[in-house]
Amino acid sequence: MISVLIVDDDFMVAKVHAGFVAALDGFEVVGTAATGAQALTEAERLAPDLILLDVYLPDMTGLEVLRRLRAAGTSADVMVISAARDVDSIRSALHGGVLHYLVKPFDRRTFEIRLRDYARLRAEFSELQEAGQGDVDRVLGRLRGAAPAAVATPKGIAPETLELVRQVLGAAGADGLSATECSERTGLARVSARRYLEQLVTVGEADVRQRYGTAGRPERRFTLRSPRRG
Repeated sequence: MISVLIVDDDFMVAKVHAGFVAALDGFEVVGTAATGAQALTEAERLAPDLILLDVYLPDMTGLEVLRRLRAAGTSADVMVISAARDVDSIRSALHGGVLHYLVKPFDRRTFEIRLRDYARLRAEFSELQEAGQGDVDRVLGRLRGAAPAAVATPKGIAPETLELVRQVLGAAGADGLSATECSERTGLARVSARRYLEQLVTVGEADVRQRYGTAGRPERRFTLRSPRRG
């Protein structure tokens, strides 16, 4: 199993990323950290194979965390996942030896492809006693391969938050959720929860129906559609 430490100060984003990782065969989340100091402590304590590192942290930047990890001789591989788009941040991350730099927001498919590429890369290295030029070229080609195009979402709809709502709705089962219930389970404001639920309806991933109670207006309930097979 490839052990993963997730470093992000947004608990909701960390939860979504943890769900992405846990859904992939061969990966396990061994810990999370919300600050740079906590990331350094957990990296030493857990000795993860891979660290998913945000740049924007409350006490220090992820780039400073990366520098301290390397200075301490940490052997963990690092993949930066951040909204930081400035060239200096990207250059500093590359100089620090990161394997990938994923810019938020991105879709789940992009995330999974990057982690699967990483798993294949580790497997290839584990089978080699020494590498010839062809091996080096193949590995570097995998690292530098073109990223898949991100799936566009409407303005105001963050892919990671949409995934969180999708997961919560799926866990609700056949009875589904109202916008209020979704708000309570995700921590989103009710109006935001309803907007994300309606986005799932728009793209055909969820259904909505009216449920009439004993009094008052009917309640709109959302249910996740089952994936088609075959």
